[in-house]
Amino acid sequence: MPDEELLYDLADLFKAFADTTRIRILYALMGQDRCVADIAEIIGVSQSAVSHQLRTLKQARLVKFQRDGKNIIYSLSDDHVYTMLAQGMTHICE
Repeated sequence: MPDEELLYDLADLFKAFADTTRIRILYALMGQDRCVADIAEIIGVSQSAVSHQLRTLKQARLVKFQRDGKNIIYSLSDDHVYTMLAQGMTHICE
């Protein structure tokens, strides 16, 4: 059995996937790095809502960011995030 702290961290990771707006943001980032304005336009919510959800995704280490002048560009943290989304979709579509 894994350590209790690891189990807590795993539960927190899955909580980050428990919101459809966050899932839509992750899907928007699957193909390309994007700024908040682009993400908001793609998923059809306000920039404020996107920023709020990105904070949760950053804390869960599902997205990362880099500054590009005044803009902040977001991307998936690594290939594991892509794999989790793809595997989750495969699981529910079977």
